[in-house]
Amino acid sequence: MKPILVMVLCTIFTYSYSQDINFYKNAKGDSHICGEFSLDYLERDSTYSRWFLKNYSEFKLPNKRIKLKSKLKNTSVDIYLGTWCGDSKKWVPQFVKLWDELGLKRSQLRFIGLYNDDERYKTSPGGEEKGQQIHRVPAFIFKSENIEYARIVESPKNDLITDVAQIALGYPSLPNYEGANYLFKLLDTESLDTIQKNFNKHYKLLKSKAQNSKELNTLGYVLLQSNRNKEALFCFGLNTYLFKYNPNVYDSFGEALALNGEHLKALNMYKKVLEIDPENKNAKTQIKTLESLTTF
Repeated sequence: MKPILVMVLCTIFTYSYSQDINFYKNAKGDSHICGEFSLDYLERDSTYSRWFLKNYSEFKLPNKRIKLKSKLKNTSVDIYLGTWCGDSKKWVPQFVKLWDELGLKRSQLRFIGLYNDDERYKTSPGGEEKGQQIHRVPAFIFKSENIEYARIVESPKNDLITDVAQIALGYPSLPNYEGANYLFKLLDTESLDTIQKNFNKHYKLLKSKAQNSKELNTLGYVLLQSNRNKEALFCFGLNTYLFKYNPNVYDSFGEALALNGEHLKALNMYKKVLEIDPENKNAKTQIKTLESLTTF
């Protein structure tokens, strides 16, 4: 084949292959995928294939064939990930390899890349994540007839093969971050007024479900970046009840209050930080700024 013809064919292939893919650049100038895209892109584009192919090939499967195909043949899986996310880079290739090993169709898998920059956090240009309670990635949402029946959040609860087997057999493990999962679903299905009226009930449940302060802290920022300010403030405020001796929960609540224009309340949160951590530099800086904005 003549070199010119090869070049033309390559150009046509590259254009048709990438024309429907959305990208964005973060503050460092790194290019990332956002929105729905084809798995082929992770395998063929050098920006992403380095980590995808490496983690795909290095994932060791049992010598004995895993027989779950019949249980999952009518299942589709929506996979929310970040091409910027270490957990996504690890678990998505491993999941695809396991799916291939089971003899299932890749067409059953749907891939959605999420933003992570100064203005957008775990959202997508088409809003595919709305109503799906995505606060950690990767998130694997298993569906039958388009109805969710199981999910894996960020990483397997046991190991990947065990988790997928349990899902296939109808006995899925509860996904990681039970506290954040519970609160996010609650915020998506009930009004904030109703939730606040039943505060004690939800507080008691979250006290047993939330493993650490990072669960609701991350969820709070996801809500904040999705312009769900009232729900974000509720989430951050609730975290100060759950982990009242952790200075970071007051720091995050203070930041959210300041962004919402509630400077006096924000000032009080940062003062709370210093009560627990007297040398906290960020709190001292924020207090100076807020005192200049606050009229007593």
